[in-house]
Amino acid sequence: MSEKNFIGYEYKDISVKQEMESVYADGYENFGWSLEGTSSPATGIGTVSMKFKRDRKIGNKAELTRMERQFDSNVEQINSLEASKSVKASVVAYSLGIIGSAFMAGSVFAVTHQPPMVALCIILAIPGFIGWILPYFSYRAIRKNKTIQVTPLIEQKYDEIYQICQKANELLN
Repeated sequence: MSEKNFIGYEYKDISVKQEMESVYADGYENFGWSLEGTSSPATGIGTVSMKFKRDRKIGNKAELTRMERQFDSNVEQINSLEASKSVKASVVAYSLGIIGSAFMAGSVFAVTHQPPMVALCIILAIPGFIGWILPYFSYRAIRKNKTIQVTPLIEQKYDEIYQICQKANELLN
């Protein structure tokens, strides 16, 4: 007769961004967790709910938990750095668009005035159109520059994650 030994498990459910799913699946394996499954929760678009389990009697549990928190912190920093690529660019583009819309509104008011002020309408319409066209190009330029600045920091965070996972894997073995 084959004898089965009892194994008590602890479970963990986390919600992560869909693009970070593989990072979590690969990383948590080094902390003793095994992926049970993933599902798309109804709460957020672009997020995935991941279910993990691991043996309760795993060795070096306190140290692995500490490293797991470092891993989570680095992933959150990567998410923040990724988001920072477009925040400033979006603010500038929206601001330029609103300013362009204000000039265009002035142009409309000038043309609907009795008698119509055609010269003022044209003078206000030109910066209005520029304010509608310029946001696209400014967004692309600012995002490109920010991406160039942030990419080395993101790579550094991925290197830190790699080192944390490597040390955790050594603790498991």
